Amino acid sequence: MSELSHFSAAGRARMVDVSDKQDTQRLAVASGTIRMQSATLARIREGRVAKGDVLAVADVAAVMAAKRTAELIPMCHSLPLSGVEVAFEEITDADAQGCVGLRVFVTAKCVGQTGVEMEALTAASTALLTVYDMCKAIDRGMRIERVQLEEKRGGKSGDWHRSAA
Repeated sequence: MSELSHFSAAGRARMVDVSDKQDTQRLAVASGTIRMQSATLARIREGRVAKGDVLAVADVAAVMAAKRTAELIPMCHSLPLSGVEVAFEEITDADAQGCVGLRVFVTAKCVGQTGVEMEALTAASTALLTVYDMCKAIDRGMRIERVQLEEKRGGKSGDWHRSAA
């Protein structure tokens, strides 16, 4: 594991200086899951949630969050994003509590001096929080789980992919 770089020699928090790094194509994919009652998932699928089209609003929220990540994460660099893609898939196999759900995948891209992992993770989290917000009146027991980085490409450290295990 590499040494943490968000601390100065005196142990103070700092934003990492990336001015000597080359611009490269960067990509990150993050995912996360929200578990809910099967009736809640059916209402989302059928467009019967009072607040509107849940997945359309969550898509927009994810993009907005990716664009504003540097405002939320203190040491995160502001990046010129070239693209943010959001995709949802249904999870229809019930877990031990009988819950089904949605899994979101967010891909963030830029050409820059530092990676877009935080943008992808922030976007995935915000998409799931938006689903929760829009459906909480009908299912307060929803659970957000496993927000994680799936892969990153570009930069000095190279490519990384989450193993299937």
